[in-house]
This record gives sequence, structure tokens and C-alpha cells, in this order.
Amino acid sequence: MAAAAAGPALDAGTRAENVSAAMQRASTSETAPAAPLAIILRINGRAHELSIEPRVTLLDALREYLALTGTKKGCDRGQCGACTVLVDGRRINACLTLAAMHDGHEITTIEGLADNGVLDEIQASFVKHDAFQCGYCTPGQICAATAVIREMRKSEPSAVTSDVRTIGPIEPSDAEIRERMSGNLCRCGAYPNIVDAIGAIVRKKVI
Repeated sequence: MAAAAAGPALDAGTRAENVSAAMQRASTSETAPAAPLAIILRINGRAHELSIEPRVTLLDALREYLALTGTKKGCDRGQCGACTVLVDGRRINACLTLAAMHDGHEITTIEGLADNGVLDEIQASFVKHDAFQCGYCTPGQICAATAVIREMRKSEPSAVTSDVRTIGPIEPSDAEIRERMSGNLCRCGAYPNIVDAIGAIVRKKVI
């Protein structure tokens, strides 16, 4: 009775033909591309008008649309930090966010830190302390370090801050710096020098 209510059963051959036909339709059908969006990305103090496909990440917009290739594509999964940029002063992984989400925001990439060819203090500190080897992760490291310095100066606690009620600058210990930079990987292992480069800045001006 249940089988009758459900309709006539299909034999194996008919079912196979139906599946094959459905797969063929799926393989030959074309998905219409999404309509491009008109957005303005404010990068390093300049406004860039783009007509961009909605699914383009901020990382790909920087590299492929604007030729700002200082921001690196590493894992493309938000795990290595090579694509770190600053958005409204906060560090983010550019590979995990869509360009369209940052219409009108202030974005800073590694290209925007130097001033008329004069290195920013953290860039100069990385050079002085030899805080890079192959250099691939260095733009993301430096952008992250820029944010770390700001966070510590604003007394924003981390997972290793001994007292989250601290009012005033965070004690710039090596443990604080390592914890805050833990999202940025260096496959060459330049971590001690990176910590020294950041420590030289925060210990000079925070304490």
C-alpha cells in the first residue's frame, strides 16, 4: 500500500538514466556571473574606484586589481598572517574578508607605512634587528607589529596579560609580544629577532 501511494517504482536502468541526465545538465549549465559592484577602497590615503565581482577577497583586490603586491598570499586560509593589513587601524587577514565589505574604510598596507621613502620606525627596527630572512612573511609581520604596538600603548590586554584591569601601558615583556604576534608565522624562524625589533620600539616609547 505504501509503495502504491508513493507512485510506481523505477527500475534500476531508468534510475541510472535519470541520474546520468541530471549530471549532464549540471555539467553543461552555465552559472551567470554575479553583477560587479562599484566600490571605493581607501588605501594608504588614496581612494580607488573599483568595479569588482562580489566574491573577490580584499587580498585579491589589492594584488590583482591594484598591483599592491607587498601584501602576500600565503596559505589563503587565514592561518599564516602573510596577508595582514590594517583596516581602520585594526589588523586583519586580507584573505578572509571580501573587498566589498570595506567600501570606504581606511586600509593601510605595507606600501603605506613609509613616508616619502623614509621607513616607519617598526620597519627600521626590523632592518636593524635583522628580523627577516627570505622576507616573504615580513610585510604581514610588520603590519601586525604596527597594530601590536598600538594595542599595547592603548592598554588592550592579551591572553598573557597578568592583570586585565591594568590602566596605562601594558608591560612590554617578550611573552606579551610573542602572544600578540602568534598569528603571524615565519617559516625561516626569525622569531627571536622579530620580538627584539618590536621590543625595541615599545620599551623605548611605552615605559
